Amino acid sequence: MRPFNTILPAVLCWFVVSVSAQQTPAPPQTESILVLGGTAHLGTGDMLENAAIGFRNGKIDFVGFAAQVDRARYDEVIEAQGQHIYPGLIAPNSTLGLQEIGAVRATRDDQETGTFKPHVRSIVAFNTDSEVTPTVRSNGVLMGQITPRGGTISGSSSIVHFDGWNWEDAALKMVDGIHLNWPRTHHRHRADGTVDIKKRKTYDQEFLEIKHFFEEAQAYSEAPTRDPRSAKDLRQEAMRGLFDGSLRLYVHADDIRQISEAVHFKRAMEIPYLVIVGGYDAPLVADLLRDNEVAVMVRRVHALPRYSEDEVDFPFRIPKLLEDEGVLYCLQNAGSMEHMGTRNLPFYAGTAHAYGLTYEQAVRSVTLNTARILGIEDSCGSLETGKDATLFISEGDALDMRSNRLMHAFIQGRKIDLDNRQRALYRKFQKKYGAPILD
Repeated sequence: MRPFNTILPAVLCWFVVSVSAQQTPAPPQTESILVLGGTAHLGTGDMLENAAIGFRNGKIDFVGFAAQVDRARYDEVIEAQGQHIYPGLIAPNSTLGLQEIGAVRATRDDQETGTFKPHVRSIVAFNTDSEVTPTVRSNGVLMGQITPRGGTISGSSSIVHFDGWNWEDAALKMVDGIHLNWPRTHHRHRADGTVDIKKRKTYDQEFLEIKHFFEEAQAYSEAPTRDPRSAKDLRQEAMRGLFDGSLRLYVHADDIRQISEAVHFKRAMEIPYLVIVGGYDAPLVADLLRDNEVAVMVRRVHALPRYSEDEVDFPFRIPKLLEDEGVLYCLQNAGSMEHMGTRNLPFYAGTAHAYGLTYEQAVRSVTLNTARILGIEDSCGSLETGKDATLFISEGDALDMRSNRLMHAFIQGRKIDLDNRQRALYRKFQKKYGAPILD
């Protein structure tokens, strides 16, 4: 534990810096807007050249070609010739807003003590004033699934917009699912210079604890309606939605045995929606996932292989392998320094494109696919009439770090500020040293 006299100055420094640089949330949309010209990547797998995207009152009301739209119907016209228009990217399985400075414990609120914590909600800890969030928005990531960590059941995740005065304003879905960390089934045993795969001695006991907890929750959910005056079991109440389909079960697992066990568990417990988070070995059991309608949040693409015998580019090719097998998937960024690394989400899609996906499939992997997995596809994830006007305009290819440069971004029609602390520091020292202006 660190001495108090070293922690306090760090916390005060963080507080002063964050307060001085907070960005004011955007006001509601009051005037209708038309984005005219440019290439629209709809998120559905389709693309429109010389497109027109119109929206008013926070909703998209026109998607088509520029020649088809009456520009007089809109109060403001944004000329986007030569630019690219995208749905807002969605970051699943993220701790963005739950931690600020990794070295300062007081700014980390991504996990609670305990083993089975389905009643712990990440949304109440989400910090809308994070210094990191504006740097993420500047690359087109406008929404996210905020997820707790730790324990066997980490808690419940929430879906938010990255713009709001507080977590109530930011929340799109207060609770969308429960996160279960599946225990490892086997380990690599090394002896006499050889490597052998052996079953972990504790696995059976850990699995029985999970099974018993879920059976209790299932029985609780099927019991007759309780007297509202009687005491509630908060943990069992939090699990209720898993069995009626209103919540999703997110199982964090990479190994083929873990994934297979989780799918069989889904069938045994009659859980409607299961999502594998990580899924390094998912291509090896693609038929099992597809036949049981299990989606995958693919582990960080920019990573080394888990096994020395795998080809070095295997992590880059996982999205393409799942696409070919008809498995629903999306990209995520869990891992070291994940909250600040969320800004790299579009570039993961760019890498997946370079290793097999078509460009529009790559866009879909961070937009509509994610929305479908999270259960919010009716309002988010693509440029379609009737959906939220959460979108951005990039001067170049948004999936390429060399040309991703946002000109405008909107969350539910609200035009957001694309500045951030990193850009402010660049301008500060650019002026001091006379460096080229890149912003």
